Amino acid sequence: MTRHVVFPALLLTFFYTAACQGYGAIKSADLRCEYLTNPLGIDASNPRLSWILGSSERGEIQTAYQILVASDRKNLDKNSGDLWDSGKVSSDQSTLVPYAGKPLKSGMACFWKIRAWDKNGIPSPYSMPAFWSMGLLLPSDWHAQWISKIQKPTDPPKKGETAKPGPPAPYFRKTFDTGKKSVRRAMLYISARGMFEAHINGKRVGKDMLAPEYTDYSKRIQYRAYDITGMLRPGKNAIGAIVGDGWYSGYIGGIMIRNYYGVQNGLLAELRLELSDGSEQTVATDASWKCSLGPILDSDMLLGETYDARKEIPGWDGPAFDDSVWENASVMDKTDAPLVAQHAEPVQVVKELRPVKMTEPKPGEFVFDMGQNFAGWARLKVMGPSGTTVTMRFAEMLNPDGSLYTANLRRARSIDRYTLRGGGQEMYEPHFTFHGFRYVEITGYPGKPALDALTGCVITSTTPQIGTFDCSNPMVNKLVSNILWGQMSNFISIPTDCPQRDERQGWMGDAQIFIRTATYNADAAAFITKWMQDVADEQTPQGAFTDTCPFIKGLGGDGAPGWGDAGIIVPWTFYQVYGDKKIIGDHYRSMARWMDYLQGGNPNYLRKNLLNNNYGDWLSIKANTPKDLLATAYWAYDARLMSRMARVIDNDSDAARYEDLFRKIRAAFQKEYLSPEGRIRGETQTGYLLALYMDLLPEELRVKAAQYLVEDIRSKGWHLSTGFIGVRHLAPVLTRMGYPDVAYRLLNNDTFPSWGYSIKQGATTIWERWDGWTEDKGFQDPGMNSFNHYSLGSVGEWLYSSVAGIDLDPEKPGFKHIIIRPVPGGGLTYARARYQSIHGLIQSSWTKSLNQLSLLQKSRLFDTALLLSFGHPSPGGGRNRLLSNDFPCPPTGEKRLRDRGLLLKNSFSF
Repeated sequence: MTRHVVFPALLLTFFYTAACQGYGAIKSADLRCEYLTNPLGIDASNPRLSWILGSSERGEIQTAYQILVASDRKNLDKNSGDLWDSGKVSSDQSTLVPYAGKPLKSGMACFWKIRAWDKNGIPSPYSMPAFWSMGLLLPSDWHAQWISKIQKPTDPPKKGETAKPGPPAPYFRKTFDTGKKSVRRAMLYISARGMFEAHINGKRVGKDMLAPEYTDYSKRIQYRAYDITGMLRPGKNAIGAIVGDGWYSGYIGGIMIRNYYGVQNGLLAELRLELSDGSEQTVATDASWKCSLGPILDSDMLLGETYDARKEIPGWDGPAFDDSVWENASVMDKTDAPLVAQHAEPVQVVKELRPVKMTEPKPGEFVFDMGQNFAGWARLKVMGPSGTTVTMRFAEMLNPDGSLYTANLRRARSIDRYTLRGGGQEMYEPHFTFHGFRYVEITGYPGKPALDALTGCVITSTTPQIGTFDCSNPMVNKLVSNILWGQMSNFISIPTDCPQRDERQGWMGDAQIFIRTATYNADAAAFITKWMQDVADEQTPQGAFTDTCPFIKGLGGDGAPGWGDAGIIVPWTFYQVYGDKKIIGDHYRSMARWMDYLQGGNPNYLRKNLLNNNYGDWLSIKANTPKDLLATAYWAYDARLMSRMARVIDNDSDAARYEDLFRKIRAAFQKEYLSPEGRIRGETQTGYLLALYMDLLPEELRVKAAQYLVEDIRSKGWHLSTGFIGVRHLAPVLTRMGYPDVAYRLLNNDTFPSWGYSIKQGATTIWERWDGWTEDKGFQDPGMNSFNHYSLGSVGEWLYSSVAGIDLDPEKPGFKHIIIRPVPGGGLTYARARYQSIHGLIQSSWTKSLNQLSLLQKSRLFDTALLLSFGHPSPGGGRNRLLSNDFPCPPTGEKRLRDRGLLLKNSFSF
């Protein structure tokens, strides 16, 4: 089926595919529990199950499903759901179906599969099995005690002093004997006040780094679960762990003080064994565990690590090791903070990079260029005499003389030191630190290092990448790459601001601006769910959301405009992307408290009070948007979103109340900041963008306001002036108001200020500020000059939704209703994107041709995937309609698009 629309010089092709193809009948795949694949140790009492369907049949839909959950694999293989058999459920739902079987107990293993019925009522085969396991759900389920090696705490540096290294990392171990019985199942539940690295019988457990990851340790502490069945053997075994400072007691962001959450690091571990004869055995941390110090002399998140290989303890984690000279561990006091299972994907090494170049600016000072700015560390390969110390320093940029530029790191030392044991080739990588860098300086190396002496180890929270975008412009493709690398570098346990300097905290403003782009790049559902709990944990008694989460006193404060509002914007965006009502229900009370907080301090509906650290349009370029205007716009936007969220959870009275609040703030905004001619006080791009995006203007003045916005851009030589806040709305609003040509012009710029300017200067990530380095001024103020942020990369949202044209319907969340509306332009000859939504894979591609625009629909693949992934029949017996009258922009803006041949929308109503 091919439809043609008059459209000069463009050929657009759209494909929609599901996860499984090539089968003769409906089949299911990609089974997930609470957004995760085969998670271990979850604590959701009724976990939600999701799957994606596929078929080669045209017009296929799911009309019913059946879920089987069994306590062991054998029962599941027999199609026996002894924990839950849902029976045949007539429904098209394939996401977030709550478990409704027998009560789940601590440590329980659950195996599950599903089958679905097609449009003709024929059941599919059962899916391949998946599983999850439960964590330790109650405090009484834990037999383990917190243990520590008591050491003298390191005093924090006085003002002006250099940061002092922390204490050595303690090693812990315990042997146990299973007799002649083999181990049928073994689960390790482990946490730390600090960070742990677990070992069993001489081998490291899992691939997780920086575990158990960042929370406010006074509010909750996470633990991790590992199936270590295959690591054990009959007879004597050993369990061990190393504990580092981490966020708990190491130097922490911005304020550079130690022991923010506690002085003594601690370990909590419980190993539960099911043996071949049906008996059970528990090995738990207590005073019988042994501890000692080893080669990690200090290891700090911001300072780096010092490691002396001469102090290594061979075999310390094996059962044959003699630990008679080790001391007994000390039992620590219990913590009031509850233990919770980590909900999100762990931090791991996801990629290794080889250096692309090595220079020697000074004799014996070797600088390696990794070719990419990233977060992680360097693995060192070296051979030399015992006692030789090799020092590695890390930086994002170079000085003109080729040496490391480290001024922007502020007080983050970012140095790893390794002292050789001697006697052959040695490999080293740190344990409890990471750096943000592109360049590594090595000094003290014995001889001249080869280029392969270093390997870059890239870390990130392992949120699966689900989006790809590319087009005919290499600079735009580099921008997309820089956005993705910025996200990888800053999605490390929490959404941080930067990975290099003495900060690395979860700034709320950055997160709310970038979340929509982030969810195009990666499946961030579990990651955001976890972080939103941090946000709720830090809400003040007065109802304020804080600027950073977890909140560090002295770094930010109570809810600045555009920052605290993330507590409203992030849940709404999450619901839009994933169709998950639970996040609204879980945080509704917190969001309502925030709204009460704002209204209590601003009875006249202008947000001029309770502005706290009012950052405004942070890091804008010679454009001072009135801060109270920005604040009031965000308050109105909060009210509108609260009204919509109240409606989602069927709270009609609140929906009406918040909509009324929106109208009152809107009226106050117009009276205070809007002229009769449609000019916005301050005359800045961001002021116009917020007023237009957040629906704060009367309809008759929207067109004029858009014209003033474009006039301002023209007056600046067709350049942007927006900071963190305004940049997200820049291209979407221009496009929606009928000026996509201006949006493309800004995208294609490579003169200052622009995305292209930093790329022309060699950027491989998104910079914190437009003027991080300029040809005429060099480096900006090193007090705040990160070269690896993601905030200004929020344009990624527009690349997917408008350039490639993959968008969701705000009235039908979770991509269950797809809107395809590419707006080609900017001299591009093609653009294409793939996006794995929660319901299935969406692909969109357009290419220029000579005479016309054809919308091609490859019917078999096209209809099958849409209908399977989204579970609704299309109108007209499975044929999709080409719609063109409901583009979400005002009529004048739509006319501008049509006049330029830039409006084509395919909207699929099922």
